[in-house]
Order: sequence, then structure tokens, then C-alpha cells
Amino acid sequence: MKYGARNKLKAKVTSVKKGDIMSLVKFQVTEPGEMASVLTTESVEELGLKPGDEILVFIKAIHVLPVKE
Repeated sequence: MKYGARNKLKAKVTSVKKGDIMSLVKFQVTEPGEMASVLTTESVEELGLKPGDEILVFIKAIHVLPVKE
């Protein structure tokens, strides 16, 4: 089966909290993956980004899709 999301990270389920309608599944990323971001050159310059910098990356997404293969 193919999935629409291009970026994927391996993760381990750490807890499952079931409700009547919705459930909360927590997981820990176990294999770092490479990700990319497109931003304005002005932003890159304002942040002073360069190879080797250690930064925080916030992933803003509508969905996180857990898949059990």
C-alpha cells in the first residue's frame, strides 16, 4: 500500500489511551530521518542558518499517520 506522506520516521508505540470515539496513541521516534524545509532566503539569513548548526525543528501538520507494516 502506498501512502501520500513522503516524510516518515520509524517510531515505537509507548501508550494507547482509548476513548469511546477517539483514542490517543503516543509514540517515540526510534530512527531519525532526514527532513527538508523550504523557507524564504530572508528567514535563512535572519536565523543565520548554516551547515552544522544545532536547531529545533517544529513539524506543523494536520495529521500524523501511524502505519503498522
